[in-house]
Amino acid sequence: MSDTDAGERLSKRLARELPCSRREAELYIAGGWVRVDGRIVEEPQFKVADERIELAPGATPREIPPATLLFNAPADIAAAEAGAEGEDLARRLIRKATHWAEDPAGQAPLKAHFRGLTTLLPLAPGEEGLLVFTQDRGVARRLEEGRTRLEEEWQVEVIGSLDERQLASLRDGTAVPGRRLAPGKVSWQSETRLRFALKGMVPGQLALMCRAVGLTVVATRRLRIGGVSLGRVPVGEWRFLRAAERF
Repeated sequence: MSDTDAGERLSKRLARELPCSRREAELYIAGGWVRVDGRIVEEPQFKVADERIELAPGATPREIPPATLLFNAPADIAAAEAGAEGEDLARRLIRKATHWAEDPAGQAPLKAHFRGLTTLLPLAPGEEGLLVFTQDRGVARRLEEGRTRLEEEWQVEVIGSLDERQLASLRDGTAVPGRRLAPGKVSWQSETRLRFALKGMVPGQLALMCRAVGLTVVATRRLRIGGVSLGRVPVGEWRFLRAAERF
């Protein structure tokens, strides 16, 4: 079957009908502004024949800026996907259907937001909470190169108790014999919940520290990285990083 028999690219058809440049047509389509027989199509290469093509009112052919997505990962998913990386992990965990309906960013998710994502500061098996995916090289560089300077806030559910000496050892980084860890802020939030705010985190560090002082870890949840927190995002859903937020 020839290309003509199979139809023509939506971007070519749109460019001819508006008229506009092929690049503008591609931006309209990727931006979710174009409907084919009433259905939004976001792929410029989508083949059309005699279907009805419509451009939404107020459409603008803008470049889609790189997105950063904040996912509230359940512990079971974080553990099951621990071996996956980047875009493969994003495909498994993030979809339009799991976008938080109350996302204050006010941005509708597009297929373009899910392409070329990098996973940053991955969770260890059994950990849950804030997981970052980004297309933004600046964000990726800040998180990859600046982890020793970025404070991460974690909530750890435990079984057991601590005396003042043990709590002090968690704070000053001396809890694990033979290993010097960065000091940080550690406090009880309830009888079973500790709050850690530490810089220079390494995978599995919290469980190691807790075991060293005789605590049994029940759950470990990351709440914040630098100045960015999950907020009220439900488990298994995600939101966009807002323009005013900075790690």
